[in-house]
Amino acid sequence: MYCHLLVPIDGTDLATQSISNAVEFARTLGARITFFHAQPNHTAALSGDAEAVRLTSPADFAYTYEGRARELLAKAESAARALGVPCGSATAVNDSPYRAIIDAARQAGCDLIYMASHGRRSGLGMMLGSQTLKVLVNAGMPVLVAATSNPPATSQAIGIIRDEHRSLAAVLHAWLHLLERDDGQRDVPREALMRAMIHYIRTFPVALHHPKEEEYLFRRLRERTSQCNAELDELERQHEHDQRLVDELAATLERHLAGKADIAEVKDEVSRYALFIWEHMGREEGVILPAAQRFLTPADWDEINAAFTENRDPRFGGDTDAEFRRLFSRIVNLAPTGTSNE
Repeated sequence: MYCHLLVPIDGTDLATQSISNAVEFARTLGARITFFHAQPNHTAALSGDAEAVRLTSPADFAYTYEGRARELLAKAESAARALGVPCGSATAVNDSPYRAIIDAARQAGCDLIYMASHGRRSGLGMMLGSQTLKVLVNAGMPVLVAATSNPPATSQAIGIIRDEHRSLAAVLHAWLHLLERDDGQRDVPREALMRAMIHYIRTFPVALHHPKEEEYLFRRLRERTSQCNAELDELERQHEHDQRLVDELAATLERHLAGKADIAEVKDEVSRYALFIWEHMGREEGVILPAAQRFLTPADWDEINAAFTENRDPRFGGDTDAEFRRLFSRIVNLAPTGTSNE
């Protein structure tokens, strides 16, 4: 059976579901995953949209054309870690995505390429995009194509909630990895990065994600059934406890930066918070989301999806939206990582 999957990912809304499917598939096989993202070569020409963005808005260029790859891969890795699936990731600059995918699979020693397809229906009777079809024809190894389509509101809402969980998980994994590499020396960029991580956690999910869960998902589930009330009560208590843990973590970090606390105390606080979050998100995804799929109505899901669509990682709207997207990208791009760049 297959032992090592290459899972190409893109930035579409369907990627969240396809990553979940790939991780579950790998878990059942006992396989490991290498996530892969192919980036077009935006520096190959001095014209076009990419160059216009680079000249007029360097920050937007850095996010859209440079930082986005690490963001996508960090979230995918977090999804795999949540189920205990061994994983790694790689990215390559290549104007031929299908060739980049095939090369990455061969270089990583993969024995299966797991792809999601959301293109048009081909003569093979499957929903195949042009790149997927080219991989099938040219790979020279097994390729599994998981057909996808525009998801209903239920799948969209659950996908957003899972994606936001993965965002937080990616930040925490990055912080833990950063602390593992700490050499005890003062480092101003590293200290600024840890402050950015605290800011991200405090603002999202504590101030945005949790309240929307309670206001929309939890409230609707309570209205449809009483079977989950005890679990929902516990999760809401955990939301309150989350705020206290973040405050304690922020205070410990500031004491450390002021020379009044050892880095080991920061490591302990981050590890404690991470373990709390893993358990909390596991309960939501393993108990509440399946129950919601069972009991909520299509109208309920339309409301929940509309609410969560407005705070996609996180979605405050306008300039603030762009600010937080760049903050998340900055965190996962500056933190140490095992991702390889081809």
